[in-house]
Amino acid sequence: MRVIELKASVSEENDRTADEVRRKMKEQGTLLVNLMSSPGSGKTTLLGRIIDDIGKKVRIGVVEADIDAKVDAERIVGHGARSIQVHTDGMCHMDAGMTKRSLDEMGCEGLDLAFLENVGNLICPAEFDTGAGLDVMILSVPEGDDKPLKYPLMFMKSHALVITKTDTLPVFDFNMDECIARARKLNPDIQVFPVSAKTGEGMEALENWLIGRMDDWKNSIDATSVGNGCC
Repeated sequence: MRVIELKASVSEENDRTADEVRRKMKEQGTLLVNLMSSPGSGKTTLLGRIIDDIGKKVRIGVVEADIDAKVDAERIVGHGARSIQVHTDGMCHMDAGMTKRSLDEMGCEGLDLAFLENVGNLICPAEFDTGAGLDVMILSVPEGDDKPLKYPLMFMKSHALVITKTDTLPVFDFNMDECIARARKLNPDIQVFPVSAKTGEGMEALENWLIGRMDDWKNSIDATSVGNGCC
């Protein structure tokens, strides 16, 4: 019986396309941020707050990826940012090819930051390089502090963890210190930002970090950063 291993070839093709995306984003001076989380964690609300806070000095675009509907892209446009809605036709993640086509359709010329709001899922999005310069994951307080134990790859591959809905901490049994410790056990270098997009708590620190990484991306001439996704 013949056995054909497909995973390696599929992964290699995706990685080549991801490198192409990074090179193009580098040439344009646009930092692509891959935003990952489970459904309902507050990705779109967080992006809306970021656009409201820094959108006048940082040019932002957002690729909204969902199985169906267009409500998220409409919300982003309502905040005054460029946006495009992508329907993945049942796919539980965005890969590099899908990301490349989406960015081409939206147009990144003149943008400082481009966000890819990946499909809501804590598993598949972490397995595919999209070509982003930054991988950022969101964990909301209502989801619980045990998620680093259950979905380790997402935490291992992310440059930053944004813990959202901190205004609900009095309501939910969520141990912030334990959650952060679990995340950093998996990824000692992960940046952690507890925030509330509703109240604005913690948003300035996150936004300043994003602006800093954006400036680093534009100023960097280290060719290796294009190949490995590190900024």
